[in-house]
Parts: sequence; C-alpha cells; structure tokens
Amino acid sequence: MATLRILLVDDHPVVRTGLAGMLTAEADLDVVGEAANGEEAVAMSRRLAPDVVLMDLRMPKMDGATATAQIVADQPGTRVLVLTTYDTDADIVRAVEAGATGYLLKDTPRTALADAVRAAARGETVLAPPVAARLMNRMRAPSPPTLTRRESEVLGAVARGLSNADVGRELHIGEATVKTHLLRIFAKLDVDDRTAAVTRAYSLGILPPPTPASGS
Repeated sequence: MATLRILLVDDHPVVRTGLAGMLTAEADLDVVGEAANGEEAVAMSRRLAPDVVLMDLRMPKMDGATATAQIVADQPGTRVLVLTTYDTDADIVRAVEAGATGYLLKDTPRTALADAVRAAARGETVLAPPVAARLMNRMRAPSPPTLTRRESEVLGAVARGLSNADVGRELHIGEATVKTHLLRIFAKLDVDDRTAAVTRAYSLGILPPPTPASGS
C-alpha cells in the first residue's frame, strides 16, 4: 500500500498535534510536516512535495485561501484539502476558487477525515454535507444585478441622503446625468424609487450595510 504524505497547516499547535495523531494511526498516511501559517505552508510544500495539504483558512501572515492558490499554482501534483471551523459562503467560495480539492469542517470524524485525504489524493472532490448544500443553494440562486462603477457611486451617494443636485456636484456630473443613472439603476434592481433602490441594494449586498450611528 502506497503511503500518502501529508502536510498539516493550522495556527493552533494543539489542533495540529491532534490531527497528526489521528492521521498517523492510519497505516497508509504519513504526516511529513506541520506549518503554523500560510507562508510556512507554501515554503514547506515546495520543500516536502506532499501528496495532500490539510489547510486551515484563517491564519496570521497569510490566510489559507491565498496559500492554497500559491500551492496549486506551484505544484499541480499536490492536492489541498481545507479543514476549518468556518462554513460561510465567502470562505467556501474563496477556497474553491483558489483551487482546493475539498472542504471539510473540523467536526469531521477520524475515519471520514482519513477517507477524505485518500480521496483528495486521487483528485476527487470532497465536501462536508453542509458545505455541499451551501454551494448548491448558491448555484441555484439567481445572480444579483451588476451596477457599473458610476452607478454604484451614484447609489452610494443617494444612500447617504444626497439629493440629485448634491450627487452631481460630488461626482462632477450634471443633474440630468444623475437622473439617467438612477433610471438605469431602478431598471436593474426592478424598483421604482430611490428608497426602494437603496433598500434592495443593501439586501443584495450591492452596497455595504450602513454604519450604525455612534452611541446607538
């Protein structure tokens, strides 16, 4: 039986020790190195050429998604399997776009983790059930409308309470041009007025949420 070489990447020493104990209990798995952050992971991966890198996401110096992208680009034969506590859409998408072969959560049982490492080494996609469900829901959801840079600037100014004339002065464009941009924004967001446009933009994440007033 061929032995798979594994690099562990996590900024918590206790977690790395626990993972090493779990994995080396398997006859075909060998932990060849441990890294505490993304920079170390990239350097050690180049030096050790592991079959699988078990990668945490949120770490100092360099996060896991950035390290994943560098490792995948440098060493096509090395697979990166994310193992993290976080299952937000943003984390999942960043890891997948970076080239991770799989995405697991840290509550994965030992036998399932070992099987996932083996599957990742074969190039198979491995996803924790909650992660797979999130990706499916994201794929099914309609894409939010896209505003141009100028439209975003206009809508952002409107969200701050500026009138059309004020928006024009701030952006150095005519008031008629502001109205034209707003009409295009209304059409894209399927709304009829300024207030509805701002509200919908917040709900779709097109505009960042408003900052609460101090003392509130």
